[in-house]
Amino acid sequence: MGEQPAGIDAVRLTEYAARVGEAVRLGVRTGIVFGGGNIFRGLKGVDRGFDRVKGDYMGMLATVINGLAIQSALEAVGVKARLFTAIRMEPIGEGYRKPAVMEALSRGEVAIFSGGTGNPYFTTDTAAALRAVEMEADVLLKGTRVDGVYNADPEKDPTAVKFENITFDEAYRLNLKVMDLTAFTLCRENNMPVVVFNMNRENELIRVLKGENAGTLIKN
Repeated sequence: MGEQPAGIDAVRLTEYAARVGEAVRLGVRTGIVFGGGNIFRGLKGVDRGFDRVKGDYMGMLATVINGLAIQSALEAVGVKARLFTAIRMEPIGEGYRKPAVMEALSRGEVAIFSGGTGNPYFTTDTAAALRAVEMEADVLLKGTRVDGVYNADPEKDPTAVKFENITFDEAYRLNLKVMDLTAFTLCRENNMPVVVFNMNRENELIRVLKGENAGTLIKN
């Protein structure tokens, strides 16, 4: 959304594509899960009278729109990308299949996962955790507007303290809102480390990938 009140900010989209492109050029096999809140959030739809299931499907379609946008932006900077959808909707994208995704990654193509998990009642966080586990990823990177996990909301509390490292159990005990509980549990039970970092900060993604002190690492 960037500086726009809603929808897709072309400037922010281009920035994201450039940063992902840098990661690919480092040799990192990359998969991306986008949310759809810049277009439609299922839970907010419920507040406006939408049926929950239909609202969730509308949110899934929003992630497909964002997936098409980042695919186009990546290709514009010379990075090959393939869009996979949790619900089949050719010719917009390919139906998700792990063998096809692994083939794309082996070729140095970015795999874009859209449509959430394909089921209502699950968040994009859960979709990201699920795909990371399925792809046997080394780490799940959660790009946000803040530079890590804090003991309070740093956008509201100037005294909030950042964690450099924290375990899943500690984060759960402190009730830190890292991601939704389903996604959090999926990562913990499958020993999938998570790094929370500021995607909007230039070079931050590369710093994380190079193992520099950026963001917050969450692991068992």
